[in-house]
Amino acid sequence: MKGLTLLLLLCHVAGAVKHDLKYFLTASSGLPDFPEFVAFSMVDGIQGGFCDSSRKRPKPKQEWARKLVEDDPRLLEWYAQECVRYQHLYRANIDILKQQLNQTGGVHIFQRMHGCEWDDETGEVNGFNQFGYDGEDFLALDPKTWTWVAAKPQAVITKHKWDRDIIYIEVNKMFNTQRCPDRLRKYVKYLKSLPQRTERPSVSLLQNTPSSPVSCHATGFYPDSALMFWRKDGQELHEDVDHGEILPNHDGTFQMTADLNLPSVTPEYWGRYDCVFHLSGVKDDIVTRLDKAVIRTNWGKTGILLPAGSVVGVVVGLLLLALFITGLFISKRNKNASDSSSSDTSSVKDAALN
Repeated sequence: MKGLTLLLLLCHVAGAVKHDLKYFLTASSGLPDFPEFVAFSMVDGIQGGFCDSSRKRPKPKQEWARKLVEDDPRLLEWYAQECVRYQHLYRANIDILKQQLNQTGGVHIFQRMHGCEWDDETGEVNGFNQFGYDGEDFLALDPKTWTWVAAKPQAVITKHKWDRDIIYIEVNKMFNTQRCPDRLRKYVKYLKSLPQRTERPSVSLLQNTPSSPVSCHATGFYPDSALMFWRKDGQELHEDVDHGEILPNHDGTFQMTADLNLPSVTPEYWGRYDCVFHLSGVKDDIVTRLDKAVIRTNWGKTGILLPAGSVVGVVVGLLLLALFITGLFISKRNKNASDSSSSDTSSVKDAALN
């Protein structure tokens, strides 16, 4: 079974011909000691550059990105100008939305995720452009009809305004079909030109309460071609196991989790279970046996108490991931709002990053 799992991973890596470039832009208000604006780019799930309102100079996060701006310093200057421009633009967008939605005080978040996909085998390209506000979908561009889809009634007026803005539609078309794919092809070339590094993760067992699942958590690995699974007596388990998604860390590495539900297994039989982490390109797997003595918890004296500093780090890390990486407003399903609602109040305007 393990051989089959590894074969599937290798097939997935070998057959991966689609690449993507994503820009994440987030503005916030009401969060003290936190940047009002954060933006970063990702190529094939790997962070390229980063900037925020505290330090307006973009910072390349990976060797390929550093090589890119070394060869083209004007690109770094252009991103620096865009970082400043969008900081002011998105701050104004939050103020407009707060005023028109009768909001005062509190924490508010305005987000955008846009970019493109490119299939280097077929040449097919697809663009995307999504906006969100306060943790909910707001507007999304339909790349087939080139019209905006309002995710909630408050966004319908903005939808109508943007649908009538022919220049803005043409700017988005040019970005989605030309500029973004051209950048993506260039960035992928740089990404592939450098030797791919491998970094093994630290693996921990975590449990919230005595009755909750045991989480096998790996963090700090690179690249993101990895597998994690639970075994019993050397055989991979498929039931009572929940696999989490691979998520990026702030330093360009990745993390993932696999939960094992043990409602009916007594601790004396835990030694028959282990968690296996496999990283593509690395010969030896990391095997962690299920042992009550090494499980990190924050619920009592049994097990190892998770240090307070680690708890804070996890919370902050999850907040950053929720706000700036996965995107609170990006949902997995399309939500169409009725155009006839009487609560249409928003008329926020944005310019495309091009």
